[in-house]
Amino acid sequence: MKIEDNKDSLIASRRNAIDEIDEELLSLINQRLGLALDIGKAKAKKGTRILDNAREIAVLKRLTALNKGPLTKNALHQIFKQIIAAAREIQKAHRVSYLGPEATFTHIAAMSHFGRTVSFVPQQNIRDVFNEVEKGSCHYGVVPVENSIEGSINNTLDLLFESNLKICGEKYQIISHDLLSQKGTLKDIREIYSHSHAFAQCQRWLQKYLPEAELRECSSTGYAALKVSEEPESAAIASREAANMYKLEVVASRIEDVARNTTRFLIIGPDAGHKTGNDKTSLMFVTSHLPGALYKVLKPIADFGVNMVKLESRPTKHENWSYFFLMDLEGHIEDPEIEGTVSSMKELCLYMKLLGSYPKDQEQQNINS
Repeated sequence: MKIEDNKDSLIASRRNAIDEIDEELLSLINQRLGLALDIGKAKAKKGTRILDNAREIAVLKRLTALNKGPLTKNALHQIFKQIIAAAREIQKAHRVSYLGPEATFTHIAAMSHFGRTVSFVPQQNIRDVFNEVEKGSCHYGVVPVENSIEGSINNTLDLLFESNLKICGEKYQIISHDLLSQKGTLKDIREIYSHSHAFAQCQRWLQKYLPEAELRECSSTGYAALKVSEEPESAAIASREAANMYKLEVVASRIEDVARNTTRFLIIGPDAGHKTGNDKTSLMFVTSHLPGALYKVLKPIADFGVNMVKLESRPTKHENWSYFFLMDLEGHIEDPEIEGTVSSMKELCLYMKLLGSYPKDQEQQNINS
């Protein structure tokens, strides 16, 4: 028998074995979804929410520990996130509001967090994302809150101050910008559409390669790609996902001035998050206008040995030179040291609002490393 025949026989046998395994996997996945459906019915009777971040994190953590390879940790997480998303969908169809249109970085972050089986509802602006969740038209919303280069998204911070919604989770997304057009060449580009943050993050590249092009700001990178799909002599700074979505060509890849540019997104909703053991607590507060007031409010953080990972201020807009502070602490409000810290701080504040305790993004450590 020829060597080629042996190879063909080996490939055929392995493919037959894969087909058998696929059939078994399909059967097991459907069994898993059937059990998830039973759990969903039990939750509905008790009035318990479908989304349970703590349980999902525990599932992924357990499977990661059991995994012997060659399946990578990232691939394992992607596969089981989709299975978990399918389980949520069969329990109860979720609607997730996000800053649209399709293929914005917010949309990409939403799909990464929830999986692709939920119903995503695009909105024109961040306020509309909040409104849809507050009205109950959508179960959750996804909004950008800060970028590693451009800083905080002030509109999101102001809406957190106004809204009664909770922070239910977070998602860190690496932002990589591509230049997209219908023709895929630089020479015909007269106008470039994108969000103001994208222009700022690609400033040096634009000055070098397209200094004469007119920059036109849009509400989102996704909307910029949509505009360019209708205008042949223009280009958009947007995601690779947007190129696929709007059938555009990639003129240049990764044109951002700083590599590993990252945006943090928040998942907002009506629910309080369960403790996972790897959490954040976010709150906002207003201090009195007295010397040393902020120092006194922050002192309990040191007294209880809590790690503060973020602190910034924003004008209240109700009174000149009046500010509220936003803070992130490591830990959950059910942790004694966090509960003690927040209680002690509250006594020293004119106003305090707990924005939520929620799981840290498990992939943030991979981004930072």
